[in-house]
Amino acid sequence: MTSRRTLSWAAASVGALALLAGCGTTGPMTPEQDPSESAPESATRFHEQQVDFEPCDRAAPETGVELPDVDHECGVLEVPLDHAAPDGPTAQIALLRVPARGGDPIGSLVLNPGGPGFPGTEHALLAAQVWAQSPLTEKFDLVGFDPRGVGRSTPAVDCYTDAEREAGATLLTFDDGDVEARGAAGVGLFEQCADRSGGAEALEHLGTRDAARDLDVLRAALGDEGLTFVGSSYGTRLGAVYAEMFPQNVRALVLDGAMDPLASVEERRLQQAAGMQATFERMATACTEQAGCPLGDDPESTVEEFQSLVRPLIDTPVAVGDGRELTFNTAIGGVITGMYSEVSWPAVTAGIAELREGRGETLLALADLYQGRTPDGSYADDLEASLAISCLDENRVGVRESAALTEALFEAAPFLDTGRPAVEYEDLCHEWPVEPTLGIPYATDVEGLTETMTIGATGDPMTPMKGADNLAELLDGSLLTVEGNQHGVVFADSGCIQDALHTYLVDLEAPREGATCPL
Repeated sequence: MTSRRTLSWAAASVGALALLAGCGTTGPMTPEQDPSESAPESATRFHEQQVDFEPCDRAAPETGVELPDVDHECGVLEVPLDHAAPDGPTAQIALLRVPARGGDPIGSLVLNPGGPGFPGTEHALLAAQVWAQSPLTEKFDLVGFDPRGVGRSTPAVDCYTDAEREAGATLLTFDDGDVEARGAAGVGLFEQCADRSGGAEALEHLGTRDAARDLDVLRAALGDEGLTFVGSSYGTRLGAVYAEMFPQNVRALVLDGAMDPLASVEERRLQQAAGMQATFERMATACTEQAGCPLGDDPESTVEEFQSLVRPLIDTPVAVGDGRELTFNTAIGGVITGMYSEVSWPAVTAGIAELREGRGETLLALADLYQGRTPDGSYADDLEASLAISCLDENRVGVRESAALTEALFEAAPFLDTGRPAVEYEDLCHEWPVEPTLGIPYATDVEGLTETMTIGATGDPMTPMKGADNLAELLDGSLLTVEGNQHGVVFADSGCIQDALHTYLVDLEAPREGATCPL
């Protein structure tokens, strides 16, 4: 079975399971407003720092997944915790660099796998492996980083203990039928996260605009006049916000599996729900064409068949062993995990077949991959970081609107429907003491930006093609359309995609208008 890290790398997950997409309530910050434009002298030391890359002293990954055997080195970037107060506390950004194979590299190629909240250091190792014979590894040092609050960067977000996660602490905002848990999920959450994550100030400076400022410090510290960046899923938000704030500092941007910069919280959740429903239907139809499909042989009834299997889990979970259970929540999570790429569809079908037999091993294993759970019961903090970052980026759904939004989501994606009345609930971020800082729409009216490259897949379940269309148009850049069912394609085994990538990143020649590639 594919590892969770491989899933996060290859799919560049946007956090679909958490359905935390939203919009900020404050206006976008223009480049003229950015503090770097008139930074105090004490702030320049961060841009002028030199990163000391040394052999990595790294413990085994939390997942226990074997990493690619690639020559690499590690370093730490120091940034202000609050860029408006450069003399105050600092954060340390974990870096990993794979040196270029060629003798005269163009510079650094900085990578972000998405999330928000997914660490990017190991992402650089996978990129080096996938692109081992590509001009990209010959012409660029590959640099991965764990954004502030994430992974090995410090301070890092930690909201729940492993025991609390194992007991079912929710990070979800979709309705899973557990009224009591939904009502209590956000109570005391900010204080709890702050106590375990370096204090309230650390949690108040985790937004994408903070990360974009860190990215510019990284660019300067690496010695690059212009940033060369590949961001997938949430990484497209980070890249687009960087382009808005520092357009003059961009050399090349690849934005893969784009989040829609124009969509409100409600619009983007509904877009995503519709994308997942379309993928579920394609996956289920493929199943019905095979003998013994657990969803039957009629494509028109697969949703009802699925509902009949998962809805009983709300009241009666399936025992899996070692005291664990497959719940409605984890069953849906396992199915969603398998939607990221068509190659994972057979695993989902096998899991649904097991559920029909009263078993839940495969779906629970898929859910564990997404949740970052290892066999010993420990959990990665990726989704906790995702929640905290989203709370700084996006507005909160009001209690009065929550039930109506849930009903609309069920209508757009009936495979998620619990079959029970939607309940009102408090947004998980409702106790955050600071207003969101991103601003939606973002990346509008950007001037002085070099041509960018946005990539969208026609069958992307998590960030539907409309987001790529909108982002490419806003940035007045090129758009590569990929025909296929996958979220995130920069590592795809497609000569067409790979040729387009290195032609743009190395030679700065963007795809022609109307360019398409098969997956």
